[in-house]
Amino acid sequence: MEPMLFNLNDEKGVVCGLDEAGRGPLAGPVVAAAVVLPPDFPIEILGDSKQLSEKQRLEAEIIIKEQSLAWAVASVTAQEIDKINILQASLLAMKRAYEKVKAHISVDTALVDGNQRPDLDCTVQAIIKGDATIPEIMAASILAKNQRDRFMVLCDAKWPIYHFAKHKGYPTKEHREACLLYGLSPIHRKTFSIKQEGSRKQEEQQSLF
Repeated sequence: MEPMLFNLNDEKGVVCGLDEAGRGPLAGPVVAAAVVLPPDFPIEILGDSKQLSEKQRLEAEIIIKEQSLAWAVASVTAQEIDKINILQASLLAMKRAYEKVKAHISVDTALVDGNQRPDLDCTVQAIIKGDATIPEIMAASILAKNQRDRFMVLCDAKWPIYHFAKHKGYPTKEHREACLLYGLSPIHRKTFSIKQEGSRKQEEQQSLF
């Protein structure tokens, strides 16, 4: 694990890590998690959720949920994303997760992955690459990704033609081709282009949506 960016000492009080999963997909919700860890949490099981195997993430999730002082997961639907844009949806999902945690424990400082900060009623620090360096954010990242992956597997059972269980809604070639062939499902983000990247001028002239 890389060195922590912050020494999470008593000056920060109760620290809550926040992260989201699902900003880039063409379909499905954006999911966020909030986690407050105890001082003796086994941080060696944590890591950037994108670098961990599915088995490692699922094993870590069990321990996070068992040993954390508080945790919560929240989401923003594809329909909401279309209304407020993906950045605002990501911040809203984190705020919803935080509000759930705050109902159980008082939080002094929220550490958020990235360079944007949700509007919370506590001190908020945005940390670039926090999901690879800050245990609380790593834990939140793991919970968010696992929860979203499970949701997309359920969606695969309902709309098998898109193979959501395989790509989780991300813009793979197979997924784009399915969208062009079958149209969009109710969980697709209609404000996202399904065309291949690199043809922006053409996309501006003729939108699939």
